[in-house]
Amino acid sequence: MWETTSSSLPRAIISRSALAAGAAAAVQAGGRIADLRRDAWGHGVIAVAQAVTAAGAESVRVDAPGEVEALQLEGIVGVTSGEPDIDPALLYGLPREPGRPSTSPVMRLTGRVLSTKPLRAGDAVSYGYTFRAEAATTVALVTGGYAQGIVRALGNHADVEIDGSVRPIVGRVAMDVCVVDLEGSDAAPGTEVTYFGGNGPLTGGVARWAEVTGMEPAELITVAASHAVRGWEA
Repeated sequence: MWETTSSSLPRAIISRSALAAGAAAAVQAGGRIADLRRDAWGHGVIAVAQAVTAAGAESVRVDAPGEVEALQLEGIVGVTSGEPDIDPALLYGLPREPGRPSTSPVMRLTGRVLSTKPLRAGDAVSYGYTFRAEAATTVALVTGGYAQGIVRALGNHADVEIDGSVRPIVGRVAMDVCVVDLEGSDAAPGTEVTYFGGNGPLTGGVARWAEVTGMEPAELITVAASHAVRGWEA
């Protein structure tokens, strides 16, 4: 079950199995201190701390004394100084370059279809009409916009996954929504849309985001997850 606070927000789905596997791989690769600042890069301090210390990490770096105290209640050593030396790309399943990450992504960022609309050839969408349909098609309005970390530069330059197929984000990304070209398919309202992560074609999709925006994968996942509703899966 989701701990839903707003149906209009994207969802940051954390995989328990991917987290355990990533923590094991990261600790095995070397290091003693894991970087759990900024709410464990949006993944949740307590859960990641439990996983990485169970895998053998000695301590975790957090932002504030209050987090250190909360971790003490879990029997975990938290620190606010010292240089983290456990590889975060392995821990969180982040790509270092375009392609699949070294470990499975721990986070899957999703939205949902709000509605669909048919377009005729020449019809335009979103602000400034930067996209015009070359042929008749159907587009979907999807939750997630630049206010939630779906960076505006991604419009016309990145994709999402719907029902196992990759579809382009078209037009400018709005504050709370974006538009996706279904390219001849359809999608019912409520259908899940994956921005990146998971086990499908966009497993390493955050690498494309980094390429388009010039931002690091760490920045992108942290900002997006901080504005999403967090949930868990096996």
